[in-house]
Amino acid sequence: MDTRRVPSLRDALADVPDFRQASGRRYELLPVLLLCCVAVMCGARSQSAIAEWGSNYGARWLARLGMKRRRGPSQPTLHRIFKGLDHESLEHAVSGWVEQVVRAHPAPTAALEGLAIDGKSLRGSAGQGTPQSHLVSALSHRLGIVMAQLAVADKSHELGHLEPLLAALVLDGRVVTCDALHTHADVARKILDSGGDYLLPVKGNQPTLRADIELVFAHAEKLADTITVAQTTDQHGDRIATRRLQASTALQGYMSFPGHQQVLELRRTVTNKRTGATRHEVVHGITSLSRERASAAQLLKLWREHWHIENKLHWVRDVTFDEDRSQVRVGHIPQVMAALRNTAISLLRVCGAENIAAACRRFAAKPALALAAVGIRLRE
Repeated sequence: MDTRRVPSLRDALADVPDFRQASGRRYELLPVLLLCCVAVMCGARSQSAIAEWGSNYGARWLARLGMKRRRGPSQPTLHRIFKGLDHESLEHAVSGWVEQVVRAHPAPTAALEGLAIDGKSLRGSAGQGTPQSHLVSALSHRLGIVMAQLAVADKSHELGHLEPLLAALVLDGRVVTCDALHTHADVARKILDSGGDYLLPVKGNQPTLRADIELVFAHAEKLADTITVAQTTDQHGDRIATRRLQASTALQGYMSFPGHQQVLELRRTVTNKRTGATRHEVVHGITSLSRERASAAQLLKLWREHWHIENKLHWVRDVTFDEDRSQVRVGHIPQVMAALRNTAISLLRVCGAENIAAACRRFAAKPALALAAVGIRLRE
């Protein structure tokens, strides 16, 4: 795994303020945060596991992290630090570092840079009554790294509180993809005002808009000169999936939805080779990308890659890091732990990992790689 093109996370985390007074402080904040990131990269799933990492690997590795004591912080110490930590400053520092990562790994010329936004509930913490147990994240389609994160009460609060997340993102030149919950004029306008574009699905929460789009594709033959088409077919095991996207400019000038350029229809056909059963699905969408800026094939790719946020983030946090079983509930600790997991996943991906679980095992066996990834070289 190549860590040479990874901007220094250590430098970014140095900006997180320490809420504790200097007198009696046993562990400086920066080494503690680095310990947490390295431990999670090595597979630690909880505060206890992070504390055990420091105990198991010993004083030599702790010293490289900047620890002045021969023992690492205990679980109760980590709990107190996480409880008082300025979680917004932590999120801001990590988001700034991620932007450096994106600039260090530029997209190919003329490629569309997608950002997927979606929420995930922390089920274990929610069950314990945590007030902000639903986290809305933004993920880079291309790199699979988390750009920003926002905590809200539950899924029903995603829409009304999405603006702070959008404000935390650099949207200029990027395309935001969301689920249908966020298909609203205010969201589209905020994205456009920030220099970005959108691709949004249109479902039952926008009945008039959906009916207008359905009408376009019901008369596709008459409107053929406004329509472009792209199609893909993939096979995964016994499943054969065909996706056919049509993009039309027919509603330009006839709708008030902010910045709209094309409306979309996506037809999915999934066939099970073993049983012969076939499932059909039709969904619609809208985008601010013009035909000159985005072909039907590019729009189909963007739509499909939105689901990277489920496969490359939510699934990994649940399965590899066992997030849903965590019952941490005090203050903003659940968000802090999720931010550490996001950071670890982003580090692993930018270092070239495809399988996060396998990468955690490798870093656990070679902790020097984990230290190098956060910006600590062995020569130091």
